[in-house]
Amino acid sequence: METKVIETNQTTQKIKEPKKSNKTFLIILVLLVLVGAWFGITKYVHGKHHEETDDAHVEANISPVIPRVSGYVKEVRVSDNQHVKKGDTLVILDDRDLKIKVDQAEAALQTAQSNLGAARASTNAASANIATSRASVSTIDAQIETARVNVWRASQDFDRYANLVKDHSVTQQQYEQALAAKQTAERQLQVLQQQKNQAAQQTNAVATQSNATSSQIGVASSIIKQRQVDVEDAKLNLSYAVITAAADGLVSKINIQPGQFVQAGQSLFSIVLNNDLWVVANFKETQFDKMKIGQKVTVHIDAFPDHDFEAKLTSFSPATGSSFALLPPDNASGNFVKVVQRLPVKIEFTNPNDADLKQLRAGMNAVVDVHLD
Repeated sequence: METKVIETNQTTQKIKEPKKSNKTFLIILVLLVLVGAWFGITKYVHGKHHEETDDAHVEANISPVIPRVSGYVKEVRVSDNQHVKKGDTLVILDDRDLKIKVDQAEAALQTAQSNLGAARASTNAASANIATSRASVSTIDAQIETARVNVWRASQDFDRYANLVKDHSVTQQQYEQALAAKQTAERQLQVLQQQKNQAAQQTNAVATQSNATSSQIGVASSIIKQRQVDVEDAKLNLSYAVITAAADGLVSKINIQPGQFVQAGQSLFSIVLNNDLWVVANFKETQFDKMKIGQKVTVHIDAFPDHDFEAKLTSFSPATGSSFALLPPDNASGNFVKVVQRLPVKIEFTNPNDADLKQLRAGMNAVVDVHLD
C-alpha cells in the first residue's frame, strides 16, 4: 500500500510540473509580443516624423597643390598629414632657368629702350635737316629775285644796244657784250630755279624721313611695352617656383621627392581644408516627398557612435547620383528594370562649438536622421 501511495504522489508531481513550465512560456511569449509591439509602434511613429539613411559620409573642401610652371623639385618642406596655414611654403622648384629668362627679358627691355632713344635722335636730326633745307630754299628764292632783276636790266640794255647798232651809234662789240650779258643773266636765273627745285625735293625727302622716324618712335614705344610685359611675365613665373598653401588645412600623402621633374598643371598632393565640414546623405527618391530645406538633422558618425551631432538640411542635388555617372542609364534602350534612385542631400553642422567636429575627417561614414516636423 505504501508503495502505491508513493507512486501516486510521483505521478501527481510529474503531472503538475508541465503546468509550471507552460506558465513560464506564456509569460515569455507575452513579453516578446509586448516588446515587439512596442518596438513596431515606436518605429512606426518614428518613421512618420523622421527619415533615416546610413548611405552618408562626411565631406570637406580639398584643395589640390598644382604647380604653375614645370621644373625639378628642389625642396619639399612638408610631410604627410602635417597641418599648414595659408601662405606656408610647401614645395620649392629649381628656379635657375627662370632667373635666366628674367635676365633675358630685362636685356630685351633695355635694347628696346635704346632703340627708342635712337629713333628720337633720328627724328631730331631729320627735323634739323628740314629746317636747313627750308632755309636753303629761302636763300635760293632771294637769289632768284636778284637774278630776275639782273635779267630785266640785261634785257633793257640789250634792247637799247639793238636799236643803236642799226644806225651805227654803237659798235658791234658793244652789242655783242650786251647780248652776252642778257644770256648770262637768263642762264643764271635758270640755274637758280633748278637749285630751288632740288632744294624743295630734298626738303620733301627729309620730311618723309622725319615722318618715318616719328612712326619708328611709336613702334619702339610699343616694343618697350611688350618687353615690359615679358619682364613681368618672367618675374611672375619665377615667383611660381615657390609653391605655397592656398588655405589652412591638413596635407595628404606626399607623392613627390627632391629631384623629381613635375609638369605645370600636375597634381602633386592635396590639402584638406578643415575649416568647413558637411555631410552628404543619399536618400531614396521615395523618402524625398516630406523633406524640406532647413529641417533639423541628427548625425551619427560611426567613429563617434555615442555622440549626436547637430545639423540641418541645407540643399538638394539638382539630379540623382546616377545622372552624374560616367555612363548614365538610358532606360529607352534595352530591357527596362526599375531601380530606386538616390538623391544626394547636403547637410551642414549647426554647432560650431562642438569639440568633436575637429576630429571628423572627410570620407567618414555617417547615419543621418532628418526630423520632418
